[in-house]
Amino acid sequence: MTSDTSLGGGPTFDQSVSAPSSAAPAEPRGRRGRKAKKQADKGADAEVRPLIRRPGPRGYRGWGQGTPGYVETPPEWRGTTVQVCGLWPFGAGSGTPGVGVPLGRSLAGGATVCCDPISWFTRANLLLNPSEFVLGKPGLGKSTIVRRQALGLAGYGVNPVVFGDLKPDYVDLIQALDGQVISLGRGRGYLNVLDPGEVTEAAVRLPLKARQALLAEAHGRRLNAVASLVTVLRGRPPTDREESILNTALTVLNDRHDGVPVMKDLVRLLQDAPEAVRAVALDRGDIARYRDITEDLEASLVGLLGGGRLGELFAHPTTEAMHHDRPVCFDVSSIDDSEGQLQAAALLACWSYGFGAISVAQALADAGLEPQRHYFVILDELWRVLRAGRGLVDRVDALTRLNRQRGVGMAMITHTMSDLLALPAEEDRMKAKGFVERAGMVICGGLPAAEMPQLTEVVSMTESEQQIITDWSTPPSWDSELGTDSAPPGRGKFMIKVGGRPGIPVQVELTPSELRINDTNRKWTT
Repeated sequence: MTSDTSLGGGPTFDQSVSAPSSAAPAEPRGRRGRKAKKQADKGADAEVRPLIRRPGPRGYRGWGQGTPGYVETPPEWRGTTVQVCGLWPFGAGSGTPGVGVPLGRSLAGGATVCCDPISWFTRANLLLNPSEFVLGKPGLGKSTIVRRQALGLAGYGVNPVVFGDLKPDYVDLIQALDGQVISLGRGRGYLNVLDPGEVTEAAVRLPLKARQALLAEAHGRRLNAVASLVTVLRGRPPTDREESILNTALTVLNDRHDGVPVMKDLVRLLQDAPEAVRAVALDRGDIARYRDITEDLEASLVGLLGGGRLGELFAHPTTEAMHHDRPVCFDVSSIDDSEGQLQAAALLACWSYGFGAISVAQALADAGLEPQRHYFVILDELWRVLRAGRGLVDRVDALTRLNRQRGVGMAMITHTMSDLLALPAEEDRMKAKGFVERAGMVICGGLPAAEMPQLTEVVSMTESEQQIITDWSTPPSWDSELGTDSAPPGRGKFMIKVGGRPGIPVQVELTPSELRINDTNRKWTT
């Protein structure tokens, strides 16, 4: 800086700035030099480009920036594609089948779950046969989910039929559907297992070939029913010779008797010893030998006339015939639980009689004489029948086969796999397990952990699915304020399994109009 004197006498300052050198800076050497140069370049870029801050999933980060600690789930609505097609991009499709009776919401994603064996077989093509097996501990809603399916199928034109209601769980539903309730029990009503129902009247209307087939099926069904009652009474099946005697005796009785025979007519025919019956008894022309051969069988049949443990339920003409054109329920709730043999015999008789009525309806429909009808058959408390005697598994199997060809959907209900595997004979246990294996789908409510090894032998399940089903079996917690138990955690929750597909966990939701007919604890309410 230089000083000079101007006209004003004040000092002046001359600032000179040296020009930048044209020489290039030295290149950094070594790893440290290259790292320093890289950081310097990044700093230069940061000065050139302004920093743009983007908010995260919960807003801007930092003190006072408004970041929420909890984000509420947005409200969700469901509707058809016609209703929500304009709500892009917030619409999402459901991953559960939308065909069948609406049951409730999926516990996995909240989607509506529709399910019933007939719709999934006929319309959705998800099942190989229209049947289901329902398992679950008592009090968790097994009958509730089946009632919902029966109610929905009735709206589709399918007739629900309950062949033996022990509690009763389905009487109110059938009455609400304007159906037929047939009461059976000591002093309430009788069911004659020799009664062919509407077979005789229907056979007259059918062509010759169809008539012969229907009559032959009715004969076989009566033979199976009588043999089943003898099995329940004895605890073991009749011998081959006794079944041959019964078969021939029923044929002779049908030819000789006018009208509908009852059990005492069959006993009297055995006592009369007709030649055809003596021939199959192999008495060698000795009437005394015939009496010895038929004594045990005659004693068992006499026990069905009112003097045995089964009472008079099967000794008199049928009180009320079943109609095949409307919903039907056989109410056997008057039979006490202490009479296990009578309960099993009543269920078997109801199944035989009911399937016979369905066969008549299908024969008339095949001949074009009546419209085609479909049925949803409910077989509850299956374990009571299977435990009543050795060999009854075969009887049940003979009754329940071929449901696919006959236009019949079926729901078989029991508590656990242990009920099926507690039979004394190994062959009966294997056949009982086959009921679950052949079912189109298996619906599981809450089950204890001890059931999982047996269940997974017939139904493929992941560990997480097993854990969910086990958690549903947890007992309810104690409400200290009210002094009562809260609702069980597994009430109304079910896992729907079809083959090896992933299970669908669903919470069954009842409408207000259904609550009344689904209250199975009505007698405990004040």
